[in-house]
Parts: sequence; C-alpha cells; structure tokens
Amino acid sequence: MVAIRVKGGTPRGADSLCRTCTRGHVIKGFGETEEEVFCRFFYIEREIRFPVSECTFYEDRRIASLSAMEEIAWFLTTRKPGRTVGFVSAAQFREEQGAEAAREADESAERKE
Repeated sequence: MVAIRVKGGTPRGADSLCRTCTRGHVIKGFGETEEEVFCRFFYIEREIRFPVSECTFYEDRRIASLSAMEEIAWFLTTRKPGRTVGFVSAAQFREEQGAEAAREADESAERKE
C-alpha cells in the first residue's frame, strides 16, 4: 500500500472568511445551497461566488476594533497631586480632560490680560 500526500491541496469543509468578516454580508436560506455572500469593502457591494480562504481586506468581527477597545477602556489617573491613584471609565476620563483643557485655556487667557 502506498500513501499519497498532497501538499497545498484544497481543504474540504472549511467555512468562508466572509462569515466572520466585518465587511461580509451573508444571506442564507433554508436549503443548504441557498446562500448569497456579498463583500461591502468595495464602493458597490460585490457578490462573492465561492468560499474565501484568504483575503487582504479581512477584518475579524469577533475581535474588538481599536475604537471599541478605547470606548470600554478604564484609565488610571491621579486627579490632583497628593490624591490616591484610581481607575475611571473612558467617559469620565474624557470629561476630566475637557474640564482640564477648559481650565488651562482660562488660565492662559488670564495671563495674557
């Protein structure tokens, strides 16, 4: 008996990358063959007629984007010298940064007068 190995052959049963891509638009019917896949990366949504194994525009929807991670992040801050260090939410951090920027703008306006 001779064993035959094929390197780089076509994988069977693998799902298309479009199913987990942020730009993938998959429409599935009740039957196994009832499925349409579209890519929204292009200016005009383009139909993809085959399962995709590699794509240079792939962006995994299961992993949070940088902007989503920044939105839910907690920041380590000290509000004033001598106070304890603590965590604040992103929204509280932005409020404090805005208040601090306004305070600095007022101080620089006073110095100019």
